[in-house]
Amino acid sequence: MSLSKVNSSAATLTKNRTADSVVPASGMCVTCVDGCIGMCEIGKSAYRGHEVIYPQPFGVITTAAEKSYPVDYSHFNIMGTAVGALGIEADSDKAIFPAVKLTVEFGHDRKLKFRYPWIIPGLGSTNIAKNNWEGLAIGSALAGAGLTIGENVAGMDPQSVIKNGRVVDTVDLKRRVQLYKDYQRDGYGAIVVQANLEDTRLGVHEYAIEKLGVECVELKWGQGAKNIGGEVKINALEKAQLLYKRGYIVLPDPTDTFVIKAFERGAFKEFERHSRVGMVSEEAFAQRIEELRKAGAKYIFLKTGAYRPADLARAIVFASRYRLDLLTVDGAGGGTGMSPWRMMNEWGVPPVELHSLLYQYAQRLSQEGKYVPSLAVAGGFTFEDQIFKGLAMGAPFVKLVGMARSPLAAAMVGKTLGRAIEENHLPVYVERFGRSRDEIFVTAAALRHELGDEVFETIPAGALGLYTYYERLAQGLRQLMAGSRKFATEYITRNDIAALTGEAAKISGIQYIMDVDRAEVEEILSS
Repeated sequence: MSLSKVNSSAATLTKNRTADSVVPASGMCVTCVDGCIGMCEIGKSAYRGHEVIYPQPFGVITTAAEKSYPVDYSHFNIMGTAVGALGIEADSDKAIFPAVKLTVEFGHDRKLKFRYPWIIPGLGSTNIAKNNWEGLAIGSALAGAGLTIGENVAGMDPQSVIKNGRVVDTVDLKRRVQLYKDYQRDGYGAIVVQANLEDTRLGVHEYAIEKLGVECVELKWGQGAKNIGGEVKINALEKAQLLYKRGYIVLPDPTDTFVIKAFERGAFKEFERHSRVGMVSEEAFAQRIEELRKAGAKYIFLKTGAYRPADLARAIVFASRYRLDLLTVDGAGGGTGMSPWRMMNEWGVPPVELHSLLYQYAQRLSQEGKYVPSLAVAGGFTFEDQIFKGLAMGAPFVKLVGMARSPLAAAMVGKTLGRAIEENHLPVYVERFGRSRDEIFVTAAALRHELGDEVFETIPAGALGLYTYYERLAQGLRQLMAGSRKFATEYITRNDIAALTGEAAKISGIQYIMDVDRAEVEEILSS
């Protein structure tokens, strides 16, 4: 059985002519006919070439791999119990699921506090992030969850002021930070500014700390979607030339006369902007951490992707050695921007395997008496059961689960519903709940009561969508935790999940379900 889908996908807007008769290994039609117009990925590549490498249409979609990995989080089940309670008195009138505490605190010298154990790990310069930022920032801030501004935001902003190769003023980055801060409540959550190689050269972190009052910064080694730098598409010649001037890799060369003429006559319609790949060394890493602390950073994070195990080991060792506050590890297969489609499907270590290795490395450092930074895991998480499993898989080291595509989807749906309400064009399946925001968004009444009418009316529908999605996750997670008798996240352990297959057990070190409680069962049966 092939684990991959090849040569046709909704992501690349391609399909097979003989959909029911396809060669599994190549993805080609069993009968490839002379005269076919070329609907498959090979055919489309014959006339659009490198454009077909990327999911389409760019700027209005998020994407994730179609590959079926041999083991994923569905191969584990959550274990419940009928006995006792941790984190609360074992009293049926007190140990109710609304009493479960989801707050989490983490950090080295000082503590950050999140109302929920999740974070958006990085939405950067893509149009889909920029166009939905109001919903993402305000919804996350109101919920008290973390939100990371991803790479290249300052460099991509045409209104950024850059002098002597350093950012001195921005419009987009400033707006993104301020939107979160304006709606942050009671000190919960954090807005994080991420930087890749280009951002570091531009001094984005120093600018964010000194001019925008950002306390949390994140170094980026990579992500689970690809093993090269960030990419976007540019449909304006002037912007492509500006980015080229700022030092980005822009393809084709927007300053070449031949290329300019080809673009103007419509031979191609988009330029590609690429970031460079970083070159990790401990000396450079240590120097950068020292620079950020001198600049005033209160919290320093590191995000790494689905690279080979040796790189994961480097990441956790460096994060330990230099006392970082959070290390995020992103498994293969996901992506919110323009990642090469085949790379997204065929590159990297999948989430369960990567997170299992992460636990092994963290456990070893802990046993050796070394500092273990708080950990976050990412890679396809969308619902409360997966969040529980992610926390359990890496317990007690994993404090947060990273999600990007699902929060973005919730914000986009909220925004779309808001527009439909204003235009009085609600779909029938939504209209049955009502016609106003207060009727349709189930959290609206409580939020209006908490914030007051004046503040509530400033909240965009996208933010209501994200906030309401988060509230669903929170209640669902509380129910699962109460069923496992764990009334605070700190009590979740690896014993709270069981592997459903021998392969899942072998990879993760989580007990096979038929072996769970074996010693306790023997004691009970023998008593």
